[in-house]
Amino acid sequence: MEVVIIIIAIVLLLVGIIVTALITKNVAIEQYKKSEEVKVGNAEEKARGIIDDALKTAETKKREALLEAKEEAIKTKNEIERESKERRAELQRYEKRVLSKEETLDKKSDALEKKENKLNAKNADLDRQKKELEEIKASHLQELEKISGLTTEQAKEYLLKSVEEDVKHETAVLVKELNKKAKEEADKKAKDYVVTAIQRCAADHVAETTISVVQLPNDEMKGRIIGREGRNIRTIETLTGVNLIIDDTPEAVVLSGFDGARREVARIALEKLIVDGRIHPARIEEMVEKAKKEVESMMREEGEAATLEVGVHGIHPELIRLLGKMKFRTSYGQNALNHSIEVAHLAGLLAGEIGVDVRTAKRAGLLHDIGKSVDQEMEGTHVQIGADLCRKYKESQVVINAVEAHHGDVEPETLIACIVQAADTISAARPGARRETLETYTNRLKQLEDISNSFKGVEKSFAIQAGREVRVMVVPDKISDDDMVLLARDISKQIEEELKYPGQIKVNVIRESRVTDYAK
Repeated sequence: MEVVIIIIAIVLLLVGIIVTALITKNVAIEQYKKSEEVKVGNAEEKARGIIDDALKTAETKKREALLEAKEEAIKTKNEIERESKERRAELQRYEKRVLSKEETLDKKSDALEKKENKLNAKNADLDRQKKELEEIKASHLQELEKISGLTTEQAKEYLLKSVEEDVKHETAVLVKELNKKAKEEADKKAKDYVVTAIQRCAADHVAETTISVVQLPNDEMKGRIIGREGRNIRTIETLTGVNLIIDDTPEAVVLSGFDGARREVARIALEKLIVDGRIHPARIEEMVEKAKKEVESMMREEGEAATLEVGVHGIHPELIRLLGKMKFRTSYGQNALNHSIEVAHLAGLLAGEIGVDVRTAKRAGLLHDIGKSVDQEMEGTHVQIGADLCRKYKESQVVINAVEAHHGDVEPETLIACIVQAADTISAARPGARRETLETYTNRLKQLEDISNSFKGVEKSFAIQAGREVRVMVVPDKISDDDMVLLARDISKQIEEELKYPGQIKVNVIRESRVTDYAK
């Protein structure tokens, strides 16, 4: 029973708990709903407030934007009005200028019309006066013909005769004056020729060093050497740079030129041509080339002979060749190779007396003037060139110093240099060793060639006729026929400015074109 009561109590308790829970739940739900409704109401109120604020802000922004747009529109309108005013003002100024120019042009056109009318009137008046003058002239001519009894043609003939007589008289007077001037010039030139002859009075010595004579088998050979229209002799002179003198001397041709090597080439080539008998430009070229090779060989032989004669060995082959080339070089009329050999012997004797190295003294004496072999082809003094050559071909410092010091350009550093100085002075100062006029003469010839070669387009040049003519060969591709005239004039002017010489010098410019082909 108690159990049942307990169970019933428990059941009732459980039912009470459940009912309480349900009631609590419903109450909670009701409260929640009420709170939610309150929250929703608050949120709606807030939303309405926010919307109202947004609307107010938007309205404010709208008003501000409208105000700004209105202000910008007003500014733009003002700017446009200002620009339009400026443009209108500018247009008004342009209109004023145009109007003023139109007025000026109208005035000028009116003035021109007035001038044209005046000119037309003047022209009409001139035409009328011209007709009147022609009528007056015709009437005067008729009156003159009546008075003189001559027609117009007869009067012209009379006037021409009188003028011709006057011209003949004036011509006669001019001829007399020219003859008088010619005589005065002839006297002056005669004096110049006498001075020139006196200056070159050492005829035998000059002939030895500036001319060579080639013997001919007969006088008919002269004509063959000259060739048709002189083409053979021109070819020989052009290729060798030596002047051929063919005169009344029986069975002989004279070769004239200040360069001994060129003259020797011309002599050998001419002798070969005479023996061969075939003398024409192509054969001449061939023989000149062979002669150049022979002269080159001869230079080496002469150089070797000089070293053997002096007793000096071990000299570079190129220095030996240059020594041989000095065979064809003179200094103040003295042969350069013979002078060097003489200086070498004297230096050896002096060195033996003093007690220094004889071989080195002879070597320095032999090479002291080696620069003279090429000083006509290179810039600089023969002392400087000779020292450079000795350095190039590994000569000793003693020899180099002797070469540099033999004219006092540098201080001698050894006794051998002093010995070479003394030997050079002895060889040059002995009676008959040197003549200054010949050196001056050859220097003038060299200067003539140097002046000609300094011009652009010149291939080579040769001073001939004892310095009275310079023959200039030009490159055909660089110098035209018209340029030749200007080149000859420019060379002549420079010669007149830089050289002193008696008489006159002929400048002969030659332009030659060649074409070579071979038949195969």
